[in-house]
Amino acid sequence: MSALKKMLFSSIGKKYIMAVSGLGLVGFLVTHLAANLLLLTGNPDLLNGYGAGLKSTLGPLFYPAEAALVGLFLVHIILAIYINVAGKKAARPIGYAKAQRGKGGESKFGLAGSNMLITGGLLAFFLVVHLWQVRYQVQFGSKFRTMLNGEQVGDLYRYCDEIFASPLMVVFYVGVMLFLGLHLRHGFWSAIQSLGAMKPEWSKSIHALGLIIAILFAVGFLIIPIWMHFGMAARLFQ
Repeated sequence: MSALKKMLFSSIGKKYIMAVSGLGLVGFLVTHLAANLLLLTGNPDLLNGYGAGLKSTLGPLFYPAEAALVGLFLVHIILAIYINVAGKKAARPIGYAKAQRGKGGESKFGLAGSNMLITGGLLAFFLVVHLWQVRYQVQFGSKFRTMLNGEQVGDLYRYCDEIFASPLMVVFYVGVMLFLGLHLRHGFWSAIQSLGAMKPEWSKSIHALGLIIAILFAVGFLIIPIWMHFGMAARLFQ
């Protein structure tokens, strides 16, 4: 077995891969949030045009890119479960609730850190639901279709408008986004630490950056269902 293969299959290598995949998913969330915020404009053509344009721009690479993204999620999830189970089997005498020393200083395991597998599991469940909603019902269904620039495209805007008319769906999405923020709060600086980039003098700044990222993503995503729900209510009462 080569040195690289040994490193990748070691416990440290798995943590490296999980950290890199997690940061890669944060990058994906940036573009995903930017696209979702188009819903706040009230102009269906913007979001629907983005979805259609992305598919046409990537062309034959669209489905391989989509498969690679799903693979990135699966790698992150599987490694998270493996590392968590392996950690429990090791039966460490010092609980994770206590601060520990790591490569870059203290590892501050609080509510977010001690519940990463739970929040991650809930996010994985949401991912399955979300993919079924968007990919199956919008992209492959016949109900949510519209014409844009002379072509038939998926009507993502109308779909979101309909599902967020339901208070239960709004509560569901808002709740999941709060869990996303909790997951990112710990996950970001944990990934930096796993990569060995958390120098002691940078510790507070990276922790603060992790909190800022968590808040921005959670608020950015959860404001969308709330905005659309009450926007629809306002139109009904006009």
